[in-house]
Amino acid sequence: MRIDKFLWSVRLFKTRSIATSKVRDGKVEVNGLGVKASRELKVGEVLRVRKGTHHEIHVVLAFPKSRVGARLVGDYVEDKTPDEEREKQALAKETMRSGPVKSGRPTKKDRRDWEKLTR
Repeated sequence: MRIDKFLWSVRLFKTRSIATSKVRDGKVEVNGLGVKASRELKVGEVLRVRKGTHHEIHVVLAFPKSRVGARLVGDYVEDKTPDEEREKQALAKETMRSGPVKSGRPTKKDRRDWEKLTR
């Protein structure tokens, strides 16, 4: 099975086109080597997928016929991600939550508050 189709079918990426672009950008390695999206996977190969600031490591167990439900993913992929990488992921999520709440164009209230400060 093609690597991009496999990554999509076991729900590591939301769409197949996202999986293809991540493989093309070098975010996915098979047994420590960069690959093309058309590479055929074999059972037992180790996938290393970079997602943001951390890496996930998965072992291929079998190939699904099509996209599988979330409960069945464990039949096809085994997650071997180390605890340090999971901590990085949790830290990244926490920093995203604690960032500035407002973004984009200022509201009328913001503008009025700024005018009061500059007077």
